[in-house]
Amino acid sequence: MKYWYFILLFSFLKNAEAQLQPIGEWREHLPYNSAIDVTADDQTIYCATPYSLFTVDTRDNSIERMSRMTGLSETGISAIQYNGINKKLFIAYSNSNIDIIYHNDIYNIPDIKRDNVIGDKTIYNIYTLGNNYYLSTGLGVIVIDGDKYEVKDSWLIGNNGNQVKVNGITSDATFFYAATNEGLKKAPVNAPDLSHYTNWQLMSGASGLSLSACKNVMNLQGKIIAEQNDSLFSWDGNNWSLLFADGEPIVSSNVSENKTLLCQRFPNGSSKVTVLNPDGTVARTLAQPTVISFPRKAILFQNDPWIADQFGGLSHFRSSSFEQYKPNSPEGTASGEMTVYNNVFYATAGEVNDAWNYQYNGNGIYIFKEDEWTNFNRFHFPQLDSMLDFIAIAIDPRDETVWAGSYGGGLLHIKNDQSFEIFKQNSPISAAIGDPTSYRIAGLAFDTDKNLWISNFGAAQPLVVRKNDGSWKSFSTPFLLNQNSLSQIIIDDNNYKWIVSPTNGNGLICYDHGASIDNTNDDRWKLYNSGVGSGNLPSNNVLCIAKDKNGFIWVGTNNGIGVIQCPQDAFSVSACDAVWPVVQQGNFAGYLFQGQEVRSIAVDGADRKWVATKNGVFLISSDGEQVIYNFTEDNSPLLSNDVKKIAIDGKTGEVYFATFKGICSFRSTATEGGETNSNVLVFPNPVPPDYSGTIGIRGLVNNAIVKITELDGRLVYQTRALGGQAVWDGRDYKGRKISSGIYLVLVSDDGRTEKKAAKIIFISK
Repeated sequence: MKYWYFILLFSFLKNAEAQLQPIGEWREHLPYNSAIDVTADDQTIYCATPYSLFTVDTRDNSIERMSRMTGLSETGISAIQYNGINKKLFIAYSNSNIDIIYHNDIYNIPDIKRDNVIGDKTIYNIYTLGNNYYLSTGLGVIVIDGDKYEVKDSWLIGNNGNQVKVNGITSDATFFYAATNEGLKKAPVNAPDLSHYTNWQLMSGASGLSLSACKNVMNLQGKIIAEQNDSLFSWDGNNWSLLFADGEPIVSSNVSENKTLLCQRFPNGSSKVTVLNPDGTVARTLAQPTVISFPRKAILFQNDPWIADQFGGLSHFRSSSFEQYKPNSPEGTASGEMTVYNNVFYATAGEVNDAWNYQYNGNGIYIFKEDEWTNFNRFHFPQLDSMLDFIAIAIDPRDETVWAGSYGGGLLHIKNDQSFEIFKQNSPISAAIGDPTSYRIAGLAFDTDKNLWISNFGAAQPLVVRKNDGSWKSFSTPFLLNQNSLSQIIIDDNNYKWIVSPTNGNGLICYDHGASIDNTNDDRWKLYNSGVGSGNLPSNNVLCIAKDKNGFIWVGTNNGIGVIQCPQDAFSVSACDAVWPVVQQGNFAGYLFQGQEVRSIAVDGADRKWVATKNGVFLISSDGEQVIYNFTEDNSPLLSNDVKKIAIDGKTGEVYFATFKGICSFRSTATEGGETNSNVLVFPNPVPPDYSGTIGIRGLVNNAIVKITELDGRLVYQTRALGGQAVWDGRDYKGRKISSGIYLVLVSDDGRTEKKAAKIIFISK
């Protein structure tokens, strides 16, 4: 019998779709192109990005990603350091939280993060000595016990005991040396109280070291080296002497394998890494444009340089060649619109929302297809150099080409051969009133006739359509709108256009072009605001809209949600006001998300609504009267409670969340239902021994009735699909885990037409 099972097992495994992301599991889609720190153990290189970690096994060059999905406590890293004494990796996060990884265990030390001390708690540098970690922070030096996983001591060594930023620390076994913004200081290792500032002596301002900030201090073969004013100085016990200076700015300095490595970036934007011998002579200079463009940290591993570059990822340089490591990923976070079309995920980077984009967001557009990311931005395509802050996107239903809107750079059409059309000056796209160089596209949507509707934010005629024959027409609104602002557009079941007007509480617009786009005489417009008879929105500050399975329009505002349940009557004399769903909250009931910003709403295959807020993600029932899930950083792998946008893959049920700290996704229970029970897929199948997760059955008609039976027809379990997918926990109707064997999946629609759809195999040990 077991031989029969294994034949079936290998038959099922041939189907690649059977190996889907399990229901209830999460995935991260974080940027890995930017590297800010690097360290190594005896066989592994650890590389930190501003968001997470990845490792390179030097034996086979295999790459492994590490993030909140794999157990890290946070998203957002400031520094890392491996301790070769206790074989532990120290991770400092940008919010001052700490993880220490030892073998496969992760130990969290949240003390600094939780401490309510006022001041700069950022961890800038990490020095290891014995089993302890000495942290250079904006407060002073904080000592972590690497064995007990706790804060051991804190040294406030500023003048008069004040806080001072420490940039680096080291020791020569006799003294500790701290590079601070007040200069270089030292204290005896055996001093009775290193936390008291009087034990720290200022070395700057004497013996050849100027009285100014010290950027770093290092120990190279027992010799103390100080970095000051983009120069290196060495200490002979009595005097400081110049060790190295080439007149170029130093980004970072580091000692590795008995050499000093300098990351340098010049005023003209070019960069290099300089490797110095102990006597200060240059051993090697590395300058490779695009690979070394903004080096942040460099180390040696078996005499080969490994460089973490802010734009070039991680690079390994050999004697005459180099290799880059940039795990496939989106090249930034996302705060603009996202969508899924035909199983392909599209996201726009949006406007600036992280520390690595200085003025405008040039990260562009991310496309995720068949588990591979493609990035369209100015870094890869010079034609897009002036197209920043992409915030809108739509997929052409005729050929699946991409249309994307830049807030300032115009309208972009990405063709299937990756050639571009750009519409701004000398095109039907107009500049914003008062800013003749800014062509702002803030909303895109295709209607049922495959016409592309465009929000030309701030233009004199802010609504534009590119008809399916390639001709264009622009429209003025009959309302006085602040800044002529139009953004998100959706098309309802009546082919009406619902358009958000986001600036200063303009509200929501509904537009019907009538029988002909070109004939404006039969056009109809309606402006929705707060107040009974005026639209009854919870607020005039509309942030997002969505259409559900009933054709209702869900309106997210800065004061909760309103639902327009009669969109077909939007232009009637009696008007069609929004209703406010009431949700049960414990023993009390209240209006849905009242008092909260609703940033994005997405509708899944079961007509449930996923809602993005700054307090996490919520899944609410189809009528809005029940909260099903509330995902936060504390109760899930959600990267951040600050959620910007949501998009859903209706085929697989995967829900994508764009958060302040990056994109992640959750495999939910609902998919879009089909017209027939075709291509029914069960996963996992076979069900492995001791599997305790959820079993998914997808490819069903909408809300199908699903029965699980034994081969003789005895009923084991019955449920109803959520949209086009049913879920089952592998237990019978009495809650008992079922035995090994082959089970049938019988599916019927509401017409009670039943058919055998699939088999499920459970395998014992």
